[in-house]
Amino acid sequence: MVVTGASTGMGAATARELARRGFHVLAGVRRDSDRVPLRANGIEPVILDITDPDHVAALAARVERGPRPLRALVNNAGIPGAGPVEVMPLSEWRRIFEVNLFGHVAVTQALLPALLRDKGRVVNISSLNGKISMAGYGPYAASKFAMEAMSDALRNELAPHGVQVVVVEPGGVKTEMSRAGLAALSRLDDGMTPEQHARYGALMRAIPSHVAAFTKAGVTSDVAAKRITKAVTDGRPHTRYTIGAAAAFLIRASRILPDRMLDRMTTSDLRKHYPAENRGRTTATHTD
Repeated sequence: MVVTGASTGMGAATARELARRGFHVLAGVRRDSDRVPLRANGIEPVILDITDPDHVAALAARVERGPRPLRALVNNAGIPGAGPVEVMPLSEWRRIFEVNLFGHVAVTQALLPALLRDKGRVVNISSLNGKISMAGYGPYAASKFAMEAMSDALRNELAPHGVQVVVVEPGGVKTEMSRAGLAALSRLDDGMTPEQHARYGALMRAIPSHVAAFTKAGVTSDVAAKRITKAVTDGRPHTRYTIGAAAAFLIRASRILPDRMLDRMTTSDLRKHYPAENRGRTTATHTD
C-alpha cells in the first residue's frame, strides 16, 4: 500500500489503520521529523513531496524493488486554499493545483505499471468541495472538482485492465489542515486592496468561523481512516464513498436541487458567520 500525505491527519490515521489490518504501508511524509510518530509495525515512512519529480521517481523505484504487490495507492496529500476568486493570486491558484491535482497525477502515472501488473486500486481523496463550491472556497473546490473529473476518466480507462478507481469525499474532519488554511487566509487578507476589502471583508471574516464550526462538527481522523480503508479493501467497491453526515446529505442534495436553491442553502449557512453588521447585506439577488 502507498498512502501520500501521511504526516498527520487522515493520511497518518489511514496508514495506521491499514497496518493494523496487516498491510505493509509506504507512508509518504514531507520531513524527516514526520517519520518518528509513524514508525510502527507495518508502516515504512518515505520522504515524499508529490510535486517533486525526484521524490516521485524514488517512490516508484522503491515500489518496483519491493517484494510485495502494490495493492492500492491512496492519493491523500492536499493543501487548503480559501479566498475570493478575484483576490487569490494566480501563483497560489497554481500551487493549489500542483498539490491537489498535478501531484496526484504524477504519482499515479509513476505507479501505474505496478498497479496494472498487480491489479491494484487507486483511491483518490476528494472532498465535499469536489461536488459543491461556495463563496470563498473557489480555489480549493476547483482543484477538487478537477480531481473528481480526472478520477472519472481514469476509472473508465483502467477498468478494462483490472485496476479499480475509487473516490472518497470527506466533509468535516478534525485535522490540522484547517489551521494551515486559516494562516494562509490571513496573509491573503493583508494583501487586499481597499476596494477588495469593501467587497469581501465580511466574507474574509466569516470564513475562519465557518471552517472552525464545520471542522468541530466533523468526524475524527480515525473515523475517516476506517472509511478510507473500506474504500481500499471492499471486494466490490462503490465508485464513491462519503465521510460524514454533512457530506452525504449535501452531495445528495446537489444532485437534485436547482443551482439557485443550492446557492441559497450554502449562502445561508455561510451568512451565520458574517459579522453581525453585515449579515443583512449578504443575500444575493438573482435574475434570469
